[in-house]
Amino acid sequence: MDDETYKLWRIKKTILKMCLDRGYLVMQKELEQSLEDFKESMGDPPSRKELLMVVNHEEDPSDMLYVFFPDDDRVNMKTIRAYVDQMQHDSCTKAILVLREGGLTPAAKSAIAELSASKITMECFYENELMVNITEHKLVPEHRVLTTEEKHELLERYRLKESQLPKMQSSDPVARYYGLKRGQVVRINRPSETAGRYITYRIVV
Repeated sequence: MDDETYKLWRIKKTILKMCLDRGYLVMQKELEQSLEDFKESMGDPPSRKELLMVVNHEEDPSDMLYVFFPDDDRVNMKTIRAYVDQMQHDSCTKAILVLREGGLTPAAKSAIAELSASKITMECFYENELMVNITEHKLVPEHRVLTTEEKHELLERYRLKESQLPKMQSSDPVARYYGLKRGQVVRINRPSETAGRYITYRIVV
């Protein structure tokens, strides 16, 4: 077995669970796919291009998310433009890029940063960040993203302003996993030796 095959199988499992945790529709058999089944369906080693995923949100099927696995050791402007063209053709505004160690060229980084003006979001994760699902680590407490209504109720109940909530950086690994944006609030459920469970809330900044 090629080491690349095992690595991409692990990454695919993390990405699928990430999509599910963000509210996108993912088939259970995909989540449970064994390494042997992955090799049989995708090849050994698999073609990164064939790993392309497209998922739809369970509450809004028009909310699509693309997951690209660029072949390039270092992704350039041409590749970003090709992905944007593909997304625009399908009226998709969200994508995740799974990058090799070389990452992005400076021009590609700038292009991704400028995409927000056209309401397109491209999130970048390096392969080594996705080999393990951080939310399944025993030291990472359970996080749940509040809806807009739940956030409003929380602020009303405790008579708080957003600025009074504890902060979570948008660059936090858990915030990135859930694709959290500035202003969103998460409910964090931590084990407590005295109370059993200790609930806190954080707002993304």
